Amino acid sequence: MQFDKLRRRDFITLLGGAAAAWPLVARAQQNERIRRVGALMSTREGDPEGQARFSAFRDGLQSLGWVDGHTLKIEPRWTGSNSGDIRKYAADLVALAPDVILASGGSVVGPLLQATHTVPVVFTQTPDPVAAGFVASLSRPGGNVTGFTQLEYGTGTKWLELLKEIAPRTTRAAVLRDPAIPEGVGQFAVIQSVAPAFRLEVTPVDIRDAGHLERAIKAFARSSNGGMVVTSSALANVHRDLIIALAAELRLPAVYSFRSFASAGGLASYGSDSIGPHRSAAKYVDRILRGEKPGDLPVQAATKYELVINLRTAKTLGLHVSPTLLARADEVIE
Repeated sequence: MQFDKLRRRDFITLLGGAAAAWPLVARAQQNERIRRVGALMSTREGDPEGQARFSAFRDGLQSLGWVDGHTLKIEPRWTGSNSGDIRKYAADLVALAPDVILASGGSVVGPLLQATHTVPVVFTQTPDPVAAGFVASLSRPGGNVTGFTQLEYGTGTKWLELLKEIAPRTTRAAVLRDPAIPEGVGQFAVIQSVAPAFRLEVTPVDIRDAGHLERAIKAFARSSNGGMVVTSSALANVHRDLIIALAAELRLPAVYSFRSFASAGGLASYGSDSIGPHRSAAKYVDRILRGEKPGDLPVQAATKYELVINLRTAKTLGLHVSPTLLARADEVIE
């Protein structure tokens, strides 16, 4: 009997303590709000390259303790590098009042920064953010933005060198570029300045809609000894399959700036890693979510460049790739 009374007294005491603690637990849970992160993507939603970039970003956040749907909510918007959609979705994301926005691709950064001067922005795949006016300097970006640059304009020299090494009979090169972005102009300027050293005549081909692109490439291919250099741009990614198909149909040796082109059947690519910076961007987003200011985080330059040779495509074009070049490649697709 006395034991039963003791047990009841202990139970009532325990229950009273739990009741007192419950409001504290509830308040703690209410204070742990789900953070919101926007992601403005320059690619189409179904694009494998775009999905790889987004997955790297999401997985990077998860490795830092941010789980999509639990501790934060990621709001992706896929633009296909369409200027109208970029402006629309930039405004859409800003209206959600997110804690931070990922800007994946140089073409989406400008419109996004026009939409907000206060929401923190972390960019990737952006060649020259200082010249574009996105940041004050690489070491001290200032404002509400920071991120990761994609390439040096000097990479254009490497593209011409690679084209001549694989296809030495090439004397003319169509340079595909997006004239609406600063890097489109800058990359072509470098290529044009070094072309005489490679005995190459270069012709700019503006990447607009698919019809214009097809007509321009076919017109260029009417003369012999032609090749192509596809500079870095979101629009080039949008028209990847068309560009690769035209290069194969017209038997134009082509060098690309993204690995994804060589993986999809393009002859060769040389450029910076496009996936790793999205994992790194997750680290910057984590630091911003924990209180740091984007303007205090230095813009980081690309450090890893990859050479990919598609040997199967080379053989189809009747090109011999030297063992020396194959030995330098990070990946050879056979």
